[in-house]
Amino acid sequence: MSQKKPNNNIRCRVQSCEYHCENCDYCSLSSIQVEPCQDCHTGNAAGESMCGSYHCCK
Repeated sequence: MSQKKPNNNIRCRVQSCEYHCENCDYCSLSSIQVEPCQDCHTGNAAGESMCGSYHCCK
């Protein structure tokens, strides 16, 4: 298993993502795609967008 290099410009606390760097809350990708949530426009920040680059750990 290779060691992931944290990208200090992308903070992430989603531990179930394959790209999450354990123990430092950063993403190891060089960039991410932010996608709108389905049926958004609620004005609630948690419901407006999500990381489109997310990939579940196996």
